[in-house]
Amino acid sequence: MVRPQDKKILVIDDEPDVLRYHSTILKDAGFQVVTATDGDEGLEAVREHKPDFISLDLVMPKKSGIRFYHELRRNKEWSRIPVVVVTAHYQDDRIQKDIAEGFSDRTISGPEVYLEKPVKPQEYVKMVKKTLGIEVEEQAGGEAAAADSDLLRDRVKGLIENTDRDVLEKMLKLLEEKRK
Repeated sequence: MVRPQDKKILVIDDEPDVLRYHSTILKDAGFQVVTATDGDEGLEAVREHKPDFISLDLVMPKKSGIRFYHELRRNKEWSRIPVVVVTAHYQDDRIQKDIAEGFSDRTISGPEVYLEKPVKPQEYVKMVKKTLGIEVEEQAGGEAAAADSDLLRDRVKGLIENTDRDVLEKMLKLLEEKRK
């Protein structure tokens, strides 16, 4: 059985308060946590600590999250490490453009999940646990369903960002048919 204490999470964010907040959430859930404040430190932490999961901010000094992600995915040893992008700028047009351009190279697809800051602790931990195959304690009725729906929406958003127009049109048609 996989347990949180058996997994190492790398949290990369340039904002000290956010870095501490995300780290504390994960430590409180039992995970081992390593931190970095930019993409360069993040790559060094991956080399030194071999994390099982990475929580990544996009907008950072020195090396951005997108550049970090590209270097991570180009390394065969690190390419399978799951990554969640956690950013306050996800809805910004400039960031959307950077994401689209940054992940337009079809040899490297973007992360599966994007979360907006501030993250909700229970949803954040649940997403990490699910990704790592750790059993998730169920919450009371409606709360669990709402958290699951939010996680699914975030995963779909991440996948949609890296999908071409034809696939998007097929997805839309399928969704519209399901509503009928």
